[in-house]
Amino acid sequence: MSADADSDVLRDRLARLGVIAPDESPAMTPLTGGVSSHIWRVDTRRGPVCVKQAVPQLKVAAHWEAPLSRSHSEADYLRAAGAIVPGRVPALLAEDAEAALLVLAYLAPESHPVWKAELRDGRVSIAIAEAVGDLVVAIHAATAGDPAMAARFDTGDAFHALRLEPYLEATARVHEDLAPALEALVARTAATKRCLVHGDVSPKNILVGPDGPVLLDAECAWYGDPAFDLAFVLNHLLLKGLWTPQAGPDFLAAFDALAARYLAGVGWEDPAALEARAASLLPGLFLARVDGKSPVEYVTEERDRESVRRVARRFLADPPSRLAAIRAAWHEERFA
Repeated sequence: MSADADSDVLRDRLARLGVIAPDESPAMTPLTGGVSSHIWRVDTRRGPVCVKQAVPQLKVAAHWEAPLSRSHSEADYLRAAGAIVPGRVPALLAEDAEAALLVLAYLAPESHPVWKAELRDGRVSIAIAEAVGDLVVAIHAATAGDPAMAARFDTGDAFHALRLEPYLEATARVHEDLAPALEALVARTAATKRCLVHGDVSPKNILVGPDGPVLLDAECAWYGDPAFDLAFVLNHLLLKGLWTPQAGPDFLAAFDALAARYLAGVGWEDPAALEARAASLLPGLFLARVDGKSPVEYVTEERDRESVRRVARRFLADPPSRLAAIRAAWHEERFA
């Protein structure tokens, strides 16, 4: 089903789920922003809801397929995380697993702006960065060492298709001399199983709600390495300095604040060991956002891409154990 067709099929599915009445014909407005799903705002008689349907071929330039079972993983993540941090993920109202379709509470942009838009406009809040660190580590801590949760989110194949292959393995094919380092990161990440990982902690997937950040889009949910979530979100805070250069020092301060708050909450393993994994993974993700299957849309100048490559290459060749080393190198590269 496309975003602008087959509205009758969508209406029928919503009626079977009890989201709308059989005689109801709600307005269905396609929403933008996602590459892995069609998303609509559906205005039911009881109020608006968000309807999300996964697609098999992601909407990017490169060929990138992923299993539709990720939709059920997202639904299950919302159930699990919603019990741990109520109100900090969207409420799951209904699921049609056969159609890979979810019905979620609609969170209006007037009260829940997207963090990415705030950062784009140079509004870099240390308090929000700290709250994101607190939110992510709370979910990790509550699920660490839980065999039942590990069995529930045994989704390594989907995580590989959605994250490890398009980011690290695809980048290894572009930079053949770095392939051993990148492939080693893939192997270690895939083998490290500590807690429930979101897999896409990105500013585009975080709403700034009145009671704190709300985490969206958990299609990559997997019981694995928490260092991936930490490195993934910190990567964005480095790159956003290229998008909004005047706020560059603020992004680095947010990087420090988020990392500190996250690491302060790590109690299931040695925080230094987790930080070392995140620090060695970060340069691979950094390079992937210019040379992998999902490059960030705002790094358009070759000069900027070369800056990313220089810093990434340095640390892939000589992996750091502290996140501060990467932050300092990026500061020297771009803002000193």
